[in-house]
Amino acid sequence: MLSRWRVNIFLISILLAWGLVFYRLFYLSYFQHDAFIKTAETQYQNQKSNLVKRGSIYVSDLSNGEKELVATQKTYAFIYAIPKESKDPALSAQKLSETVGVSADQALKLFEKKDDPFEIVERNPSEAQLDAVRSLNFKEIAIGYEERRVYPKGNFLSQVLGFLGFEGDERTGQYGVESFYNDWLSGNDSTDSSFFGKKKSLTAGRGDDIILTVDKNIQLFAEEELGYLMKKWDSVSGTIIIQDPRDGSIMAMAGSPSFDPNNYGQYRLEDFTNKSVQEIFEPGSSFKPITLSGALDQKKITPETTYFDSGEVDIAGYKIKNFNEKSFGTQTMSQVLEKSLNTGAMFAEEKLGDKNFLNYIINFGFGQTSGIDLAVESAGDISNLYFGRKINFATASFGQGIAVTPLQLINAYSALANGGRLYKPFIVRERTKSSGESVKTQPELVGTPISERTSSQIKAMLVKVVENGFDKAVVRGYDVAGKTGTAQIASKTGGYSEEFVHDIVGFAPAFDPKFVVLIKLEKPKGIKFASDSLSPSLGKITKFLLNYFQIPPTKQ
Repeated sequence: MLSRWRVNIFLISILLAWGLVFYRLFYLSYFQHDAFIKTAETQYQNQKSNLVKRGSIYVSDLSNGEKELVATQKTYAFIYAIPKESKDPALSAQKLSETVGVSADQALKLFEKKDDPFEIVERNPSEAQLDAVRSLNFKEIAIGYEERRVYPKGNFLSQVLGFLGFEGDERTGQYGVESFYNDWLSGNDSTDSSFFGKKKSLTAGRGDDIILTVDKNIQLFAEEELGYLMKKWDSVSGTIIIQDPRDGSIMAMAGSPSFDPNNYGQYRLEDFTNKSVQEIFEPGSSFKPITLSGALDQKKITPETTYFDSGEVDIAGYKIKNFNEKSFGTQTMSQVLEKSLNTGAMFAEEKLGDKNFLNYIINFGFGQTSGIDLAVESAGDISNLYFGRKINFATASFGQGIAVTPLQLINAYSALANGGRLYKPFIVRERTKSSGESVKTQPELVGTPISERTSSQIKAMLVKVVENGFDKAVVRGYDVAGKTGTAQIASKTGGYSEEFVHDIVGFAPAFDPKFVVLIKLEKPKGIKFASDSLSPSLGKITKFLLNYFQIPPTKQ
Protein backbone atom coordinates (compact mmCIF):
# COMPACT_ATOMS: atom_id res chain seq x y z
CA MET A 1 0.00 0.00 0.00
CA LEU A 2 2.82 2.36 0.96
CA SER A 3 4.64 1.57 -2.29
CA ARG A 4 1.55 2.37 -4.39
CA TRP A 5 1.18 5.71 -2.53
CA ARG A 6 4.77 6.64 -3.40
CA VAL A 7 4.17 5.81 -7.06
CA ASN A 8 1.08 8.04 -7.12
CA ILE A 9 2.99 10.90 -5.51
CA PHE A 10 5.77 10.50 -8.12
CA LEU A 11 3.28 10.53 -11.03
CA ILE A 12 1.48 13.59 -9.63
CA SER A 13 4.82 15.40 -9.30
CA ILE A 14 5.67 14.70 -12.95
CA LEU A 15 2.24 15.90 -14.08
CA LEU A 16 2.61 19.10 -12.04
CA ALA A 17 6.09 19.74 -13.48
CA TRP A 18 4.93 19.29 -17.05
CA GLY A 19 1.87 21.38 -16.32
CA LEU A 20 4.13 24.23 -15.18
CA VAL A 21 6.26 23.93 -18.33
CA PHE A 22 3.21 24.02 -20.63
CA TYR A 23 1.71 26.92 -18.69
CA ARG A 24 4.98 28.85 -19.02
CA LEU A 25 5.17 28.21 -22.76
CA PHE A 26 1.51 29.25 -23.22
CA TYR A 27 2.02 32.36 -21.09
CA LEU A 28 5.13 33.41 -22.99
CA SER A 29 3.68 32.76 -26.44
CA TYR A 30 0.22 34.30 -25.87
CA PHE A 31 0.16 36.82 -23.03
CA GLN A 32 3.73 38.06 -23.55
CA HIS A 33 3.64 38.10 -27.39
CA ASP A 34 3.40 41.89 -27.67
CA ALA A 35 6.08 42.35 -25.04
CA PHE A 36 8.46 40.11 -26.99
CA ILE A 37 7.75 42.04 -30.20
CA LYS A 38 8.59 45.26 -28.39
CA THR A 39 11.75 43.67 -26.94
CA ALA A 40 12.82 42.54 -30.42
CA GLU A 41 12.30 46.06 -31.71
CA THR A 42 14.28 47.49 -28.82
CA GLN A 43 17.11 45.03 -29.36
CA TYR A 44 17.33 46.00 -33.03
CA GLN A 45 17.14 49.69 -32.19
CA ASN A 46 19.93 49.39 -29.66
CA GLN A 47 22.37 47.15 -31.49
CA LYS A 48 25.08 49.38 -30.15
CA SER A 49 24.63 48.15 -26.61
CA ASN A 50 23.24 44.63 -27.09
CA LEU A 51 25.62 43.00 -29.57
CA VAL A 52 29.23 42.02 -29.03
CA LYS A 53 31.48 44.65 -30.53
CA ARG A 54 33.82 43.03 -33.06
CA GLY A 55 37.47 43.22 -32.15
CA SER A 56 39.84 45.54 -33.97
CA ILE A 57 42.79 44.62 -36.19
CA TYR A 58 46.10 46.47 -36.06
CA VAL A 59 49.33 46.44 -38.07
CA SER A 60 52.71 46.80 -36.43
CA ASP A 61 55.23 49.60 -36.78
CA LEU A 62 58.61 47.99 -36.26
CA SER A 63 60.37 51.36 -36.34
CA ASN A 64 58.85 52.52 -33.05
CA GLY A 65 56.99 49.54 -31.58
CA GLU A 66 53.60 51.18 -32.03
CA LYS A 67 50.51 49.79 -33.74
CA GLU A 68 48.03 51.28 -36.19
CA LEU A 69 44.35 50.52 -36.70
CA VAL A 70 43.32 48.86 -39.98
CA ALA A 71 39.90 47.38 -39.09
CA THR A 72 37.45 48.44 -36.41
CA GLN A 73 33.79 48.93 -35.47
CA LYS A 74 32.03 52.29 -35.55
CA THR A 75 28.57 53.19 -34.41
CA TYR A 76 26.26 54.71 -37.01
CA ALA A 77 22.76 56.10 -36.61
CA PHE A 78 19.89 55.16 -38.91
CA ILE A 79 16.27 56.28 -39.16
CA TYR A 80 13.52 53.71 -39.05
CA ALA A 81 9.74 53.57 -38.89
CA ILE A 82 7.33 51.45 -36.82
CA PRO A 83 4.14 51.39 -38.95
CA LYS A 84 2.17 49.39 -36.35
CA GLU A 85 2.59 52.28 -33.86
CA SER A 86 0.97 54.81 -36.19
CA LYS A 87 -2.56 55.96 -35.26
CA ASP A 88 -2.83 58.20 -38.33
CA PRO A 89 -0.89 56.77 -41.30
CA ALA A 90 -1.48 59.88 -43.42
CA LEU A 91 -0.05 62.19 -40.73
CA SER A 92 2.87 59.85 -40.05
CA ALA A 93 3.66 59.71 -43.76
CA GLN A 94 3.53 63.50 -44.04
CA LYS A 95 5.95 63.95 -41.11
CA LEU A 96 8.31 61.29 -42.45
CA SER A 97 8.35 62.96 -45.85
CA GLU A 98 9.03 66.40 -44.31
CA THR A 99 11.80 65.28 -41.95
CA VAL A 100 13.63 62.60 -43.95
CA GLY A 101 12.82 63.52 -47.55
CA VAL A 102 11.00 60.33 -48.48
CA SER A 103 8.35 60.88 -51.16
CA ALA A 104 4.82 61.27 -49.80
CA ASP A 105 3.53 58.26 -51.76
CA GLN A 106 6.36 56.02 -50.60
CA ALA A 107 5.91 57.11 -46.98
CA LEU A 108 2.16 56.48 -47.08
CA LYS A 109 2.62 52.97 -48.50
CA LEU A 110 5.05 52.25 -45.69
CA PHE A 111 2.68 53.35 -42.89
CA GLU A 112 -0.25 51.49 -44.40
CA LYS A 113 1.52 48.25 -43.36
CA LYS A 114 -0.45 48.23 -40.10
CA ASP A 115 1.24 45.21 -38.48
CA ASP A 116 4.79 46.02 -39.59
CA PRO A 117 7.05 46.51 -36.52
CA PHE A 118 10.20 47.76 -38.27
CA GLU A 119 11.25 49.43 -41.54
CA ILE A 120 14.61 51.11 -42.16
CA VAL A 121 14.02 54.43 -43.92
CA GLU A 122 17.49 56.00 -44.10
CA ARG A 123 20.72 54.12 -43.31
CA ASN A 124 23.06 57.11 -43.77
CA PRO A 125 21.15 60.11 -42.42
CA SER A 126 22.55 63.61 -42.21
CA GLU A 127 22.75 65.45 -38.89
CA ALA A 128 19.92 67.68 -40.08
CA GLN A 129 17.70 64.64 -40.67
CA LEU A 130 18.57 63.21 -37.25
CA ASP A 131 17.81 66.55 -35.54
CA ALA A 132 14.49 66.74 -37.37
CA VAL A 133 13.47 63.27 -36.18
CA ARG A 134 14.52 64.05 -32.60
CA SER A 135 12.47 67.24 -32.52
CA LEU A 136 9.50 65.47 -34.12
CA ASN A 137 9.03 63.16 -31.12
CA PHE A 138 6.83 60.68 -33.01
CA LYS A 139 7.19 57.16 -31.62
CA GLU A 140 6.50 55.68 -35.07
CA ILE A 141 9.55 57.51 -36.52
CA ALA A 142 12.71 56.76 -34.57
CA ILE A 143 16.51 56.67 -34.55
CA GLY A 144 18.39 53.41 -34.14
CA TYR A 145 22.07 52.58 -33.92
CA GLU A 146 24.18 49.86 -35.46
CA GLU A 147 27.79 48.76 -35.49
CA ARG A 148 29.50 48.70 -38.89
CA ARG A 149 32.93 47.37 -39.87
CA VAL A 150 35.24 50.13 -41.02
CA TYR A 151 38.62 49.85 -42.73
CA PRO A 152 40.29 53.25 -42.24
CA LYS A 153 42.99 52.68 -44.89
CA GLY A 154 40.73 51.48 -47.71
CA ASN A 155 42.58 49.19 -50.15
CA PHE A 156 45.62 48.92 -47.87
CA LEU A 157 46.33 45.23 -47.04
CA SER A 158 42.80 44.37 -48.14
CA GLN A 159 43.47 40.82 -49.40
CA VAL A 160 45.13 39.93 -46.10
CA LEU A 161 42.35 41.48 -44.03
CA GLY A 162 39.31 40.23 -45.97
CA PHE A 163 36.04 41.88 -44.93
CA LEU A 164 32.96 41.50 -42.75
CA GLY A 165 30.22 40.10 -44.97
CA PHE A 166 27.15 37.91 -44.63
CA GLU A 167 26.56 34.18 -44.32
CA GLY A 168 22.79 33.98 -44.66
CA ASP A 169 21.49 36.61 -42.24
CA GLU A 170 24.57 36.39 -40.01
CA ARG A 171 27.42 38.86 -40.19
CA THR A 172 30.68 36.95 -40.47
CA GLY A 173 34.26 37.41 -41.61
CA GLN A 174 34.96 36.65 -45.26
CA TYR A 175 38.44 35.91 -46.65
CA GLY A 176 41.78 36.59 -44.98
CA VAL A 177 42.21 37.39 -41.31
CA GLU A 178 38.54 38.37 -40.87
CA SER A 179 37.53 34.82 -41.81
CA PHE A 180 40.35 32.85 -40.16
CA TYR A 181 39.98 34.63 -36.82
CA ASN A 182 36.22 35.21 -36.98
CA ASP A 183 35.56 33.53 -33.62
CA TRP A 184 38.19 35.58 -31.84
CA LEU A 185 37.09 38.85 -33.41
CA SER A 186 33.37 38.26 -32.94
CA GLY A 187 33.64 37.10 -29.31
CA ASN A 188 32.04 33.75 -30.11
CA ASP A 189 34.27 31.99 -27.58
CA SER A 190 31.83 32.93 -24.82
CA THR A 191 28.39 31.36 -24.45
CA ASP A 192 25.40 31.69 -22.15
CA SER A 193 23.42 28.86 -20.64
CA SER A 194 19.66 28.87 -20.93
CA PHE A 195 16.76 26.55 -20.16
CA PHE A 196 17.25 24.99 -23.62
CA GLY A 197 21.06 24.69 -23.50
CA LYS A 198 23.91 26.95 -24.66
CA LYS A 199 23.60 29.85 -27.02
CA LYS A 200 25.81 32.66 -28.29
CA SER A 201 26.06 35.54 -25.89
CA LEU A 202 24.00 38.63 -26.72
CA THR A 203 25.17 40.62 -23.75
CA ALA A 204 27.22 43.74 -24.20
CA GLY A 205 30.94 43.08 -24.71
CA ARG A 206 33.58 42.91 -27.37
CA GLY A 207 35.62 40.42 -29.33
CA ASP A 208 39.38 40.08 -29.16
CA ASP A 209 41.77 42.53 -30.79
CA ILE A 210 44.63 41.21 -32.91
CA ILE A 211 47.93 42.77 -33.97
CA LEU A 212 49.43 41.58 -37.25
CA THR A 213 53.09 40.89 -37.96
CA VAL A 214 52.72 43.15 -41.01
CA ASP A 215 54.65 46.40 -40.71
CA LYS A 216 52.67 49.38 -42.02
CA ASN A 217 55.70 51.13 -43.57
CA ILE A 218 57.04 48.01 -45.29
CA GLN A 219 53.56 47.10 -46.53
CA LEU A 220 53.03 50.57 -47.95
CA PHE A 221 56.37 50.49 -49.77
CA ALA A 222 55.59 47.01 -51.17
CA GLU A 223 52.17 48.10 -52.40
CA GLU A 224 53.60 51.19 -54.08
CA GLU A 225 56.33 49.17 -55.81
CA LEU A 226 53.81 46.55 -56.93
CA GLY A 227 51.56 49.25 -58.34
CA TYR A 228 54.53 50.62 -60.29
CA LEU A 229 55.38 47.17 -61.70
CA MET A 230 51.77 46.40 -62.62
CA LYS A 231 51.51 49.63 -64.55
CA LYS A 232 54.94 49.40 -66.18
CA TRP A 233 54.51 45.85 -67.47
CA ASP A 234 50.72 45.85 -67.85
CA SER A 235 50.44 42.61 -65.89
CA VAL A 236 47.28 40.66 -65.13
CA SER A 237 48.16 40.34 -61.45
CA GLY A 238 51.08 40.74 -59.08
CA THR A 239 52.33 39.73 -55.65
CA ILE A 240 55.02 40.91 -53.24
CA ILE A 241 55.75 39.11 -49.96
CA ILE A 242 58.39 40.08 -47.40
CA GLN A 243 59.15 37.57 -44.65
CA ASP A 244 61.39 37.48 -41.60
CA PRO A 245 63.43 34.27 -42.05
CA ARG A 246 64.35 34.20 -38.37
CA ASP A 247 60.85 33.20 -37.23
CA GLY A 248 58.58 32.92 -40.31
CA SER A 249 56.56 36.07 -39.64
CA ILE A 250 55.15 38.03 -42.58
CA MET A 251 56.25 41.68 -42.73
CA ALA A 252 54.34 42.53 -45.91
CA MET A 253 51.94 40.79 -48.29
CA ALA A 254 50.75 42.88 -51.23
CA GLY A 255 48.47 41.80 -54.06
CA SER A 256 47.14 43.49 -57.17
CA PRO A 257 44.45 44.02 -58.26
CA SER A 258 43.00 44.62 -54.81
CA PHE A 259 39.75 46.05 -53.42
CA ASP A 260 38.31 48.40 -50.82
CA PRO A 261 36.72 46.29 -48.04
CA ASN A 262 34.50 49.24 -47.09
CA ASN A 263 32.73 48.77 -50.43
CA TYR A 264 33.41 45.13 -51.23
CA GLY A 265 30.10 44.72 -53.07
CA GLN A 266 31.45 46.82 -55.94
CA TYR A 267 34.27 44.36 -56.77
CA ARG A 268 34.67 41.03 -58.56
CA LEU A 269 35.06 37.83 -56.54
CA GLU A 270 38.55 37.28 -57.98
CA ASP A 271 39.69 40.61 -56.50
CA PHE A 272 39.22 39.12 -53.02
CA THR A 273 41.63 36.26 -53.74
CA ASN A 274 44.92 36.47 -51.87
CA LYS A 275 47.21 35.15 -54.59
CA SER A 276 50.08 34.79 -52.12
CA VAL A 277 48.39 31.80 -50.53
CA GLN A 278 45.42 30.84 -52.73
CA GLU A 279 46.82 30.63 -56.26
CA ILE A 280 49.56 28.39 -57.62
CA PHE A 281 52.09 28.85 -60.43
CA GLU A 282 55.07 27.10 -61.97
CA PRO A 283 58.09 28.93 -60.48
CA GLY A 284 60.63 28.20 -63.21
CA SER A 285 64.31 28.80 -62.48
CA SER A 286 63.74 30.23 -59.00
CA PHE A 287 63.24 26.56 -58.02
CA LYS A 288 66.78 25.58 -59.07
CA PRO A 289 68.32 26.54 -55.68
CA ILE A 290 65.94 24.06 -54.04
CA THR A 291 67.18 21.29 -56.36
CA LEU A 292 70.84 22.15 -55.90
CA SER A 293 70.52 22.50 -52.12
CA GLY A 294 69.25 18.92 -51.93
CA ALA A 295 72.20 17.64 -53.96
CA LEU A 296 74.61 19.72 -51.86
CA ASP A 297 73.02 18.44 -48.65
CA GLN A 298 73.50 14.82 -49.74
CA LYS A 299 77.09 15.66 -50.76
CA LYS A 300 76.39 14.51 -54.31
CA ILE A 301 77.80 17.80 -55.61
CA THR A 302 79.80 20.79 -54.37
CA PRO A 303 79.61 24.38 -55.65
CA GLU A 304 82.73 23.58 -57.73
CA THR A 305 81.46 20.30 -59.23
CA THR A 306 81.59 20.51 -63.03
CA TYR A 307 79.61 19.00 -65.87
CA PHE A 308 79.62 19.52 -69.61
CA ASP A 309 76.71 21.62 -70.88
CA SER A 310 75.90 20.59 -74.45
CA GLY A 311 72.86 22.88 -74.47
CA GLU A 312 70.30 20.09 -74.41
CA VAL A 313 69.46 16.75 -72.79
CA ASP A 314 67.49 13.82 -74.25
CA ILE A 315 65.11 12.22 -71.75
CA ALA A 316 62.49 9.61 -72.69
CA GLY A 317 62.25 10.93 -76.22
CA TYR A 318 62.11 14.60 -75.16
CA LYS A 319 64.78 17.20 -75.93
CA ILE A 320 65.15 19.66 -73.05
CA LYS A 321 67.19 22.77 -73.75
CA ASN A 322 68.51 25.79 -71.89
CA PHE A 323 66.34 28.90 -71.92
CA ASN A 324 68.44 30.47 -74.70
CA GLU A 325 69.04 27.16 -76.50
CA LYS A 326 72.82 27.68 -76.20
CA SER A 327 75.65 25.44 -75.02
CA PHE A 328 78.11 26.75 -72.42
CA GLY A 329 80.59 23.83 -72.26
CA THR A 330 82.16 22.90 -68.93
CA GLN A 331 80.36 24.64 -66.06
CA THR A 332 80.42 24.54 -62.25
CA MET A 333 77.30 24.23 -60.10
CA SER A 334 77.70 27.88 -59.11
CA GLN A 335 77.64 28.80 -62.79
CA VAL A 336 74.50 26.71 -63.24
CA LEU A 337 72.68 29.19 -60.98
CA GLU A 338 74.46 32.26 -62.36
CA LYS A 339 73.56 31.37 -65.95
CA SER A 340 70.31 29.61 -65.00
CA LEU A 341 71.10 26.44 -66.92
CA ASN A 342 68.30 23.90 -67.17
CA THR A 343 70.79 21.17 -68.09
CA GLY A 344 72.74 21.85 -64.88
CA ALA A 345 69.62 21.57 -62.72
CA MET A 346 68.84 18.22 -64.36
CA PHE A 347 72.44 17.11 -63.72
CA ALA A 348 72.12 17.93 -60.01
CA GLU A 349 68.74 16.17 -59.78
CA GLU A 350 70.17 13.08 -61.46
CA LYS A 351 73.04 13.00 -58.94
CA LEU A 352 70.56 13.44 -56.06
CA GLY A 353 68.16 10.75 -57.29
CA ASP A 354 64.43 10.96 -57.86
CA LYS A 355 63.40 9.60 -54.46
CA ASN A 356 65.71 11.94 -52.55
CA PHE A 357 64.65 14.87 -54.74
CA LEU A 358 60.98 14.26 -53.94
CA ASN A 359 61.78 13.97 -50.23
CA TYR A 360 63.57 17.33 -50.23
CA ILE A 361 60.67 18.98 -52.07
CA ILE A 362 58.26 17.68 -49.44
CA ASN A 363 60.58 18.64 -46.56
CA PHE A 364 60.78 22.19 -47.91
CA GLY A 365 56.98 22.39 -47.61
CA PHE A 366 55.85 22.00 -51.21
CA GLY A 367 52.72 20.01 -52.04
CA GLN A 368 51.16 20.81 -48.65
CA THR A 369 49.66 23.79 -46.88
CA SER A 370 52.05 25.78 -44.72
CA GLY A 371 49.47 26.32 -41.97
CA ILE A 372 49.59 30.11 -42.16
CA ASP A 373 46.76 31.81 -40.30
CA LEU A 374 44.91 33.00 -43.40
CA ALA A 375 41.72 31.58 -44.91
CA VAL A 376 41.67 29.06 -47.80
CA GLU A 377 45.35 28.23 -48.36
CA SER A 378 46.31 26.15 -51.39
CA ALA A 379 48.62 23.13 -51.07
CA GLY A 380 50.24 23.57 -54.49
CA ASP A 381 50.62 20.63 -56.86
CA ILE A 382 53.55 18.21 -57.07
CA SER A 383 51.33 15.25 -57.95
CA ASN A 384 53.05 14.38 -61.23
CA LEU A 385 56.17 13.40 -59.26
CA TYR A 386 54.25 10.49 -57.74
CA PHE A 387 53.86 8.82 -61.15
CA GLY A 388 57.58 8.03 -61.31
CA ARG A 389 58.13 9.34 -64.85
CA LYS A 390 61.71 10.49 -65.36
CA ILE A 391 60.66 13.42 -67.55
CA ASN A 392 58.58 14.85 -64.69
CA PHE A 393 61.55 14.84 -62.33
CA ALA A 394 63.77 16.40 -64.99
CA THR A 395 61.45 19.35 -65.64
CA ALA A 396 60.69 19.78 -61.93
CA SER A 397 64.41 20.30 -61.29
CA PHE A 398 64.13 23.67 -63.03
CA GLY A 399 60.64 24.50 -61.77
CA GLN A 400 58.28 23.34 -64.50
CA GLY A 401 55.57 20.71 -64.26
CA ILE A 402 55.06 21.43 -60.56
CA ALA A 403 53.08 24.30 -59.05
CA VAL A 404 53.66 26.23 -55.82
CA THR A 405 52.18 29.17 -54.01
CA PRO A 406 54.26 32.33 -53.60
CA LEU A 407 54.15 31.74 -49.83
CA GLN A 408 55.57 28.22 -50.16
CA LEU A 409 58.42 29.51 -52.33
CA ILE A 410 59.42 32.38 -50.04
CA ASN A 411 59.13 30.14 -46.98
CA ALA A 412 61.50 27.62 -48.59
CA TYR A 413 63.96 30.43 -49.39
CA SER A 414 63.75 31.52 -45.76
CA ALA A 415 65.00 28.04 -44.85
CA LEU A 416 67.84 28.39 -47.39
CA ALA A 417 68.69 31.73 -45.81
CA ASN A 418 68.43 31.04 -42.08
CA GLY A 419 70.66 27.98 -41.69
CA GLY A 420 68.21 25.35 -42.89
CA ARG A 421 65.23 25.86 -40.54
CA LEU A 422 61.70 25.76 -41.97
CA TYR A 423 59.25 27.77 -39.87
CA LYS A 424 55.48 27.81 -40.01
CA PRO A 425 54.64 31.24 -41.47
CA PHE A 426 52.29 33.41 -39.41
CA ILE A 427 50.62 36.79 -39.71
CA VAL A 428 49.13 37.49 -36.25
CA ARG A 429 51.72 38.62 -33.72
CA GLU A 430 49.51 39.15 -30.70
CA ARG A 431 45.95 38.59 -29.46
CA THR A 432 44.42 40.80 -26.80
CA LYS A 433 41.43 39.09 -25.21
CA SER A 434 38.38 41.01 -24.05
CA SER A 435 39.55 40.32 -20.48
CA GLY A 436 42.71 42.29 -21.19
CA GLU A 437 44.99 39.25 -21.30
CA SER A 438 47.60 39.39 -24.07
CA VAL A 439 48.79 36.26 -25.89
CA LYS A 440 51.78 36.45 -28.25
CA THR A 441 52.31 34.01 -31.12
CA GLN A 442 55.31 31.76 -30.62
CA PRO A 443 57.35 30.80 -33.72
CA GLU A 444 56.94 27.16 -34.70
CA LEU A 445 59.79 25.17 -36.23
CA VAL A 446 58.38 22.71 -38.78
CA GLY A 447 61.62 20.96 -39.74
CA THR A 448 65.21 21.30 -40.97
CA PRO A 449 65.25 20.33 -44.65
CA ILE A 450 68.96 21.12 -45.07
CA SER A 451 71.99 21.48 -42.81
CA GLU A 452 73.54 24.77 -41.77
CA ARG A 453 76.57 23.86 -43.91
CA THR A 454 74.36 23.46 -46.99
CA SER A 455 72.64 26.76 -46.19
CA SER A 456 76.03 28.52 -46.15
CA GLN A 457 76.97 26.97 -49.49
CA ILE A 458 73.75 27.87 -51.29
CA LYS A 459 73.81 31.43 -49.89
CA ALA A 460 77.32 31.98 -51.29
CA MET A 461 76.16 30.64 -54.65
CA LEU A 462 73.11 32.93 -54.68
CA VAL A 463 75.29 35.97 -53.87
CA LYS A 464 77.31 35.17 -57.01
CA VAL A 465 74.06 35.02 -58.99
CA VAL A 466 73.35 38.65 -58.06
CA GLU A 467 76.94 39.81 -58.50
CA ASN A 468 77.68 37.97 -61.75
CA GLY A 469 74.17 37.69 -63.12
CA PHE A 470 71.41 40.28 -62.69
CA ASP A 471 73.49 43.11 -61.22
CA LYS A 472 70.45 45.38 -61.31
CA ALA A 473 69.64 43.96 -57.84
CA VAL A 474 73.06 44.86 -56.38
CA VAL A 475 73.03 47.16 -53.34
CA ARG A 476 76.42 48.78 -52.80
CA GLY A 477 78.06 47.74 -49.52
CA TYR A 478 75.90 44.67 -48.96
CA ASP A 479 75.86 41.00 -49.86
CA VAL A 480 72.54 40.32 -51.60
CA ALA A 481 71.40 36.83 -52.62
CA GLY A 482 68.69 36.01 -55.13
CA LYS A 483 67.37 34.08 -58.09
CA THR A 484 64.83 34.79 -60.81
CA GLY A 485 62.33 32.53 -62.51
CA THR A 486 60.72 32.89 -65.93
CA ALA A 487 58.17 30.17 -66.59
CA GLN A 488 55.77 29.59 -69.43
CA ILE A 489 52.15 29.35 -68.33
CA ALA A 490 50.58 25.94 -68.89
CA SER A 491 47.87 25.92 -71.53
CA LYS A 492 44.41 24.62 -70.62
CA THR A 493 44.49 22.47 -73.76
CA GLY A 494 47.87 20.91 -72.90
CA GLY A 495 51.45 22.03 -73.34
CA TYR A 496 52.49 25.63 -72.72
CA SER A 497 51.25 28.98 -73.96
CA GLU A 498 53.37 31.92 -75.10
CA GLU A 499 52.56 33.80 -71.89
CA PHE A 500 54.88 33.88 -68.88
CA VAL A 501 55.07 34.24 -65.12
CA HIS A 502 58.02 36.25 -63.82
CA ASP A 503 59.24 35.81 -60.25
CA ILE A 504 62.26 36.62 -58.15
CA VAL A 505 63.25 35.76 -54.57
CA GLY A 506 66.13 37.37 -52.70
CA PHE A 507 67.42 38.12 -49.20
CA ALA A 508 69.91 40.31 -47.36
CA PRO A 509 72.33 40.64 -45.76
CA ALA A 510 73.03 37.32 -47.42
CA PHE A 511 75.07 35.72 -44.62
CA ASP A 512 72.90 37.00 -41.75
CA PRO A 513 69.56 37.68 -43.43
CA LYS A 514 66.93 39.87 -41.77
CA PHE A 515 64.36 39.61 -44.56
CA VAL A 516 63.42 37.64 -47.66
CA VAL A 517 61.59 39.28 -50.59
CA LEU A 518 59.45 37.62 -53.26
CA ILE A 519 58.04 39.43 -56.30
CA LYS A 520 55.79 37.80 -58.88
CA LEU A 521 54.06 39.12 -62.00
CA GLU A 522 51.57 37.21 -64.12
CA LYS A 523 51.65 37.77 -67.88
CA PRO A 524 53.86 40.89 -68.03
CA LYS A 525 53.88 42.47 -71.47
CA GLY A 526 56.80 43.81 -73.50
CA ILE A 527 59.50 42.04 -71.48
CA LYS A 528 60.83 38.49 -71.82
CA PHE A 529 62.85 37.66 -68.70
CA ALA A 530 62.28 38.22 -64.98
CA SER A 531 65.90 39.31 -64.59
CA ASP A 532 64.99 42.42 -66.58
CA SER A 533 61.47 43.04 -65.25
CA LEU A 534 61.94 42.34 -61.53
CA SER A 535 65.58 42.51 -60.44
CA PRO A 536 65.63 46.36 -60.27
CA SER A 537 62.64 46.21 -57.92
CA LEU A 538 64.35 43.59 -55.75
CA GLY A 539 67.29 45.97 -55.45
CA LYS A 540 65.00 48.87 -54.63
CA ILE A 541 63.06 46.98 -51.93
CA THR A 542 66.28 45.54 -50.48
CA LYS A 543 67.86 48.99 -50.21
CA PHE A 544 64.74 50.35 -48.51
CA LEU A 545 64.69 47.54 -45.95
CA LEU A 546 68.41 47.79 -45.18
CA ASN A 547 67.94 51.49 -44.46
CA TYR A 548 64.68 50.93 -42.57
CA PHE A 549 66.28 48.42 -40.19
CA GLN A 550 69.50 50.48 -40.04
CA ILE A 551 71.62 47.47 -40.97
CA PRO A 552 75.31 48.38 -41.32
CA PRO A 553 77.19 47.48 -44.54
CA THR A 554 78.54 43.93 -44.77
CA LYS A 555 81.36 44.53 -47.23
CA GLN A 556 83.60 47.29 -48.58
